[in-house]
Amino acid sequence: MRINGKTRVLGIIGWPVAHSLSPVMHNAVIDDLGINFVYVPFPVEPSALGAAIEGLRRMGVWGFNVTIPHKTAVIPFLDRITREAELAGAVNTVYRDGELLVGHNTDGIGFLSSLRHDLGRDPAGLTVLLLGAGGASRGALAALAQAGAARIIIANRTVERARGLVDRFARLFPAVRFDVSSLEENALTTVLKGVELLVNTTSVGMDGTKFDTVKLSEMCAGAGVYDMVYVPAETPLLAEAAKRGLDRVNGAGMLAAQGEEAFRVWTGIAPPPDFMKTILSEELVKLTKY
Repeated sequence: MRINGKTRVLGIIGWPVAHSLSPVMHNAVIDDLGINFVYVPFPVEPSALGAAIEGLRRMGVWGFNVTIPHKTAVIPFLDRITREAELAGAVNTVYRDGELLVGHNTDGIGFLSSLRHDLGRDPAGLTVLLLGAGGASRGALAALAQAGAARIIIANRTVERARGLVDRFARLFPAVRFDVSSLEENALTTVLKGVELLVNTTSVGMDGTKFDTVKLSEMCAGAGVYDMVYVPAETPLLAEAAKRGLDRVNGAGMLAAQGEEAFRVWTGIAPPPDFMKTILSEELVKLTKY
């Protein structure tokens, strides 16, 4: 990789962001294609978000990803957002349209791609339980509703936050049945009996923590579990799913698929099929080993 005066800069903003594997994936594709780009991480504290976006704008940064905790907070600092970002109420990709910064969301595309290819599930007609009501949940919610899920339940510590999402999406997708639940064991036990797909959209599991109230034994036979966490590769939730004989997968495929779409948006070039996924898998093996 050679950097010169014509190099276009891509990146990712988040807090923290040092753990992100996006630079590894994107720079590997850039190197493989031989194009004059570079992808770098930008650690941005929440209190400095507005100033950081203005700085990226003025420095001519070509585009950037947005991760926790900025996916919703970044919206007021952008010039406009796409329909995908509007539906999700969150932005994970920003690109330039002339001098304008446009917020987009590729999480939904990435999630559905991984759900279908990695877990072998098409959400059409399914009853789905989402754990969490943050930015990642919004993207998944929009994608599942657009893909024809029959019923979507959001379980969150703050039920009112989940209810706000449900009220909004029920107006947008009247054909889908939306419900809310607390994360208390009694409430979840009843809900889980009819769930065909469970999706963890939170960071629970990243540090070895687990959902003590989520009893996978209550799920119906043939159900699937999707955990958006990808480090560690097997979270406590996925380990429990394995014990129960449930199909399960982590979020590595989603990270790769949303990255492929973001790269295409920025450069106009589609990465080689499965290239990012292969690079990510190799990197995750290194993390597990060392």
